[in-house]
Amino acid sequence: MTLVGKILVIVIMIFSVVFLGISTVVFSTAKNWRVATGAERKKVDELKKKLSDAQASKDAASKSLDDAKTSFDALSKQLNERISQLEAENKRDQEQITDVRGQLEKAQTNARATLDEIKFRRDETVLLRDQKSAVEKQANEFKLHQADLNDKIRELERQLETATKNNSDLRERVAKFSTLLRQNGLSDDISQIKGLESPPPVVGEVKRIDPTNRRLEMTIGSDDGLVLGHELFVFRTSPRPEYLGKISVVAVEPDQAVGKVIGNTYQGKKIKEGDIVSSTIKPRF
Repeated sequence: MTLVGKILVIVIMIFSVVFLGISTVVFSTAKNWRVATGAERKKVDELKKKLSDAQASKDAASKSLDDAKTSFDALSKQLNERISQLEAENKRDQEQITDVRGQLEKAQTNARATLDEIKFRRDETVLLRDQKSAVEKQANEFKLHQADLNDKIRELERQLETATKNNSDLRERVAKFSTLLRQNGLSDDISQIKGLESPPPVVGEVKRIDPTNRRLEMTIGSDDGLVLGHELFVFRTSPRPEYLGKISVVAVEPDQAVGKVIGNTYQGKKIKEGDIVSSTIKPRF
């Protein structure tokens, strides 16, 4: 046998062994696939059953989920309504709290004002109590003073009675004196009588003298304080100062008066216009 033949024989043997191994493997593998396929089919059946059970559970769970969702929606609606109600109640409560807080602050303010007023009233009461004590003390003093005043009043009443009686007597006397003055051609005017008691300090001039040298007009009158009955002195200043006589006022006007010479002039001298008439300049003899 040649080398090529040997090689071919060896190649054929190798191929035979390879085919034998492949056949063995195929046979062995075909047997395992039947077992595996049965096992897998069994598993598939079990899985289908589990799937069916799972689908049933899913359907039941979906139904439960729908029921739960419906219940949840209803409960959610109730809860939302309750939340809205609670929010409304909370708002009302907040408003009431705000109102109550305002009332509380107002009450606190009123309470402080009341406390201040109570303190003021207490202080005022203490002050009034002190004033009452002082008034009572003063009232007692007034009572004693009133008793003294009553005694004085009774004394004054006795004096008033006496004074009233004296006044009545004086009125009768004044009436008699007034009648007597008028009968003698004198004025009963009290202002003129007082004026006679205290002649005013006046100085005037002789305006006119009658031919008899007994009556004269002067430049002073009632505006200067003259009244009927006033007595004045007559002087001459030039060529040398000299006393002329004394006059009595017999007629008075606001800005002039008429005087009458009392007795005779001094040393028979004549009174002339321009001579001085005064109540303050008195003669020196």
